[in-house]
Amino acid sequence: MFSERAFFSFVDLADPEMHRAYNEWHQLDHRPENLLLPGVAWGDRWARPAEYAELGRSPAMSLAGTDYVAMYWFRPPYEENVAEWHKLGEDSFQWGRGPRIPGVRRPLLAFFTPVKGYAAARIGVSAEALPFRPNRGLHITVTYHSEPHGLDTHEQFHWEDQVHIPALLERDGVAGAWTFSLHSLPGNSSLRPESEDDHRFTPGTVRIRVLYLDHDPAEVSQDLASFEQDRAAAGFGRPCPEAAELLLDGPLRTIIPWKDW
Repeated sequence: MFSERAFFSFVDLADPEMHRAYNEWHQLDHRPENLLLPGVAWGDRWARPAEYAELGRSPAMSLAGTDYVAMYWFRPPYEENVAEWHKLGEDSFQWGRGPRIPGVRRPLLAFFTPVKGYAAARIGVSAEALPFRPNRGLHITVTYHSEPHGLDTHEQFHWEDQVHIPALLERDGVAGAWTFSLHSLPGNSSLRPESEDDHRFTPGTVRIRVLYLDHDPAEVSQDLASFEQDRAAAGFGRPCPEAAELLLDGPLRTIIPWKDW
């Protein structure tokens, strides 16, 4: 596996007038500085506009207002490279260039362990190349597992790996998938989650699945919702639905600089 550490940040902007300034900062300042670090393998971000939020589900109130999701992949040695990444965050704060920006709320941001990658046979590249392959967006699913090593959780993970994700890879527009398990929260005091939900974020309690899409994310997500409903009705649904609490599910859109600001 090319990386065993990833970072996710879920962003909620308090003021709709902030979108352009936030996008300019992130794509023209913050992201380039991060990608310059030798220990960062790749980084990307996606938008969740209002029309996309209506297509998904967000039972967790803290994630309901998510406007953007960003993620970074790290190279080994992880402790050293994450420390360098934290230093950039602290330096940026001291320079007055973020990442703590008024009106920017981050209800969930944490390091995750990549669990497994999957690539649809039609795309011809490996799962490890998938994050570097251009995409039109993601379908993201975030779940909370109060018993991350329980038997029901294990059965759910087995079903997802052996049954559900392979079926999703056959749908039009799904190029591949990656799953992630919560590793740890940031140690940097300038980057801490601001969740109002009563969840204990400990290792393994949060699971993220991302589907990489190369068709319109809204259309693919609508197709996936119908597909999953049909499979559940036919008896091929989740074997242990009580093992996971849904926090967020739905489409995200790739951001085109300047055009989408």
